[in-house]
Amino acid sequence: MLPARLDNGRDPLTFQGLNPKGDMAFGYSIPNLLIDHSMRNPPVPPGFWRGVNINQNAIYVECFMDELAHAVGQDPLEFRRKLMTDKPMHLAVLNAVAEKAEWGKPAPQGIYRGLAHFMSFGSYVAAVAEISVERETKIKIHRIIAATDPGYAVNPAQIERQVSGSFVYGLSALFYGECTIRGGRVEQENFDTYNSMRIAEMPKVETIIMPTGHTPWGGVGEPTICVAAPAVLNAYFNATGKRIRSIPLKNHGISFA
Repeated sequence: MLPARLDNGRDPLTFQGLNPKGDMAFGYSIPNLLIDHSMRNPPVPPGFWRGVNINQNAIYVECFMDELAHAVGQDPLEFRRKLMTDKPMHLAVLNAVAEKAEWGKPAPQGIYRGLAHFMSFGSYVAAVAEISVERETKIKIHRIIAATDPGYAVNPAQIERQVSGSFVYGLSALFYGECTIRGGRVEQENFDTYNSMRIAEMPKVETIIMPTGHTPWGGVGEPTICVAAPAVLNAYFNATGKRIRSIPLKNHGISFA
């Protein structure tokens, strides 16, 4: 979209949340780590959406970290903690949601949990999703616990609203969000063909605001969107034993209950 901003053929925006340091830093300490990408030009001009590249990057990282934890037979929370010993702010928001969700205790009958965390736009965020699943095709999201450390919190009520609104964006994208191209143009032209979640589908969101005073100040309008999908996808795996690696869920015959 902005060729002038390429850096030796590399698109810096692609690596949001995957950088070694800065306001879009990767949250794990893994030796011998290589993160790369392959660019391709789509048939229509792309543009930004709220959250930009963190939305897919968080799915890549946090769903894969969950897969790794299960592959070695470890609890997903404890597996992450072992790789975050020198990432105290990343770890703090993850611990906060795990504590409030009582991760170490069994979930209520029929409820399954998934978690995710990420860092972007100078803010550290994490979420635990609690869901139930019917016949592997109907998902009800009962509760979302979300922690955010934006550095400073001037208006906590506004932050709570931004975080809740972020899950409207993130969950709508997870279940419905898709643009298809035919004849060189996008087929979806309005909300009759591009769906968004309804009030009845919206889960309860419990926001934990934990400013640590770090600088530069972080944002609150975009960072939390990215943890919505991986938290729910990881919970879905815990419920069904199935990994979903492409979205939207509607293409898998999965919908809100």
